[in-house]
Amino acid sequence: MASSKAYLDFIIEQLSEVGEVTYKAMMGEYIIYHRGKIVGGIYDERLLVKPVKAAVSLMPDATYELPYEGAKEMLLVEDVDNKEFLTKLIVAMYDELPAPKKRK
Repeated sequence: MASSKAYLDFIIEQLSEVGEVTYKAMMGEYIIYHRGKIVGGIYDERLLVKPVKAAVSLMPDATYELPYEGAKEMLLVEDVDNKEFLTKLIVAMYDELPAPKKRK
């Protein structure tokens, strides 16, 4: 099931205070970037983030879910209504995220 543009717009609005948040549509889903680094995405109307240490420490009880078949597990963000928490989460994750791969 593809994610709706309305859900994407809601998440982008919730992340508006983070600054430099962008997205890219990918096969009916959306990859979320912060300052050029992939933080996670929207898959099947769920916000999933990479399981870096900062994310795990801020969401110790979060469930690990697959964004799609064959992918690595990611953390499900359940508290998407809490704008302050989402801002803190994305900012805390940034330094632990891998740098973007260089295109040839």
